Amino acid sequence: MKLIDTDGLEAALAAFATERDWDRFHTPRNLILALTGEVGELAEIFQWKTDGQAEAVMQGEEAEHVRQEVADVLLYLMRLAMVLDIDIDAAVREKIRLNALKYPATR
Repeated sequence: MKLIDTDGLEAALAAFATERDWDRFHTPRNLILALTGEVGELAEIFQWKTDGQAEAVMQGEEAEHVRQEVADVLLYLMRLAMVLDIDIDAAVREKIRLNALKYPATR
């Protein structure tokens, strides 16, 4: 059973990079640096907010900015997985399995 179907996203990202001749720039190092930058931009939105303000951010004027930064993080992470030939669905399923072993439900 697939948890995450990334086929369409992978095809769109591959086409986008190829059409712009960006494949040569999409090295693991470059992608992880870009991903880190995007995570920083997302974190900046929440920096110095109280927990209450952070929880309400999607009801305010920053909601679209948050959506854009989350999308940027996802796109760079997916592109990195593609370049490293990581099957995201398999990696996520395995990580959930390992977490269940490490943190068993106690209820």
